[in-house]
Parts: sequence; C-alpha cells; structure tokens
Amino acid sequence: MSNDVKESFANDAPPAPAALAAKVRTLAPSMTRSMQRVAEAVAGDPAGCAALTVTGLAELTGTSEATVVRTARLLGYPGYRDLRLALAGLAAQQQSGRAPAVTADIAVDDPIADVVAKLAYDEQQTLADTAAGLDTGQLGAAVHALAGARRVDVYGVGASGLVAQDLAQKLLRIGHIAHAHSDPHLAITNAVTLRSGDVAVSITHSGATGDVIEPLRVAFEHGATTIAITGRPDGPVSQYADHVLTTSIARESELRPAAMSSRTSQLLVVDCLFVGVAQRTYETAAPALSASYEALAHRHAPRGRS
Repeated sequence: MSNDVKESFANDAPPAPAALAAKVRTLAPSMTRSMQRVAEAVAGDPAGCAALTVTGLAELTGTSEATVVRTARLLGYPGYRDLRLALAGLAAQQQSGRAPAVTADIAVDDPIADVVAKLAYDEQQTLADTAAGLDTGQLGAAVHALAGARRVDVYGVGASGLVAQDLAQKLLRIGHIAHAHSDPHLAITNAVTLRSGDVAVSITHSGATGDVIEPLRVAFEHGATTIAITGRPDGPVSQYADHVLTTSIARESELRPAAMSSRTSQLLVVDCLFVGVAQRTYETAAPALSASYEALAHRHAPRGRS
C-alpha cells in the first residue's frame, strides 16, 4: 500500500471504538516501528492511553508527538483528540463486558472445555474484526463486477485454495461460470485467456504468495477486473488488484496456525460477495439455486428396485 493510500484513511469516517483493535491489527504490519509502538499501546490499554495527553503517550511509547499524531491519522482519526475519544469509548465497552479483553492463547494442558471457549471467542473476534475493517465501497464494486462477469477465475493455494473452491462453487450454483485454480501453471494459462468483462480473484492472507499474484498480474494486464482478498492490503498482490478486500490479521499461536483464523475471515468475505451477487442477479440466481437443491434432493432420494 502506498503512502498516498495510507494517508487516504484519514479522509474516511473515523472507525467506531470497537473497530479500533481491528484497524491496528490490519495496519500495524505496514507501520514504522515507532508507530507500531503507539498502535500497540492504544490497543492494549485503551483506558490508560485515553487519560494521556499527546505528550504523555509519546513519552510512554518512547516516540514523538508527531509520531502519535501520524499514527492516529493512519488509524482513521483526524487527530489525537478524536483517537482519545475512541479509546475512552472502547474502554467503557470493555468495562461493561460488551468488548471483552482478548483471551489467552491455548495451552498444551488446557481442558477441552477451555479449548472450545477460546477457539469460539477467537473465531468471533476474527469475524468481528473483518466486518469492522471491510471497506463496503470496495465490496460493492467487487460484487458489481462479479455479477456482470462473463467468467470468473479464482486463485488460491493451501488453506486459501479451499476458500477459492468455496467461492467458485457458490457462484456456479447461481448460474455463473466460475473456476477455482490451485495449480499455479493452470492458473496462469487460464488467466491468459481472460479479457475485459471477466473477473479474476486472488485469495492470499499474506498478500505475498507468488502462485496467486502471478495469475492475477496476467489477468490484470489482459484487461480483466481483478480482486484481492488479503490480510495485508499493503502486500504485493494489491499492485494488480482493482479492488482490495481486507481480512483481519490472524493471531497465530503454537497450537493455532494463522491459516485457521485467516480462513474464517476469508470465508466471511466470500459469503458477503456471494450474497451480494445473488441479490443483484436474483431473477436468475433464485431459480438456479432451486434447481440445484432439487437436483441434490433427487440424487439422495431412496430408489426403488429395478
């Protein structure tokens, strides 16, 4: 993500208090180390930081007042005063129990009940963070492109490949021509045949997976509309994306690889795209869905003896 794009966040409506932590997780990888210290401080102790002046927060984080202000603007607030108000709101939510603190990582000796509770909370937080940080303008534009596409190619490898398959099969069920490609060679040879009016979607949590960036680049250069679903909007994949849909940054631990959390957020974005396309093409999507349900029901119905 370029500096111009980063600064454009300041022109958007300030995020709600509950969205602050999600914004920090999304943007922290692209910040300077000094700005990361400020962002981590406000996300980790909103009540304490809300009580500090800009000078006080700069001293606490070992940075400068200018760095604090730049961090506030990058997070979407016009100035530090607006960030302090958001921090106070977030602290109030946490104290009321409506915005609970992040639970501890899963330990090797955790009882299974604790594992279930921690995973459930982490899944909920991942979905909430993704929803809070999703640019609905970009989402709407992506839905518009998919709804009118002659053909859709979806690229993903590993865990993201499973999500690519999910998006393709959803679109197929409402009558759209869509194919998922996890083989990088097939992905590129198919991308070469895309043209204006077609859509290519790359799914990569890191934003740096060459096997999905290369076919997206080829599709982009051949005139197709391109979409990136990624946790790193500043990553290389965004160079070739007309529309970028940002997922939450996965919190990785020893017993919970990042792929597990990232897949949850990616699937939410896929569902948003699918529902949006189904809404826009309802007259053809509804009969197609009914036909697929009927076909599956008929396949699984008991058959009499011949």
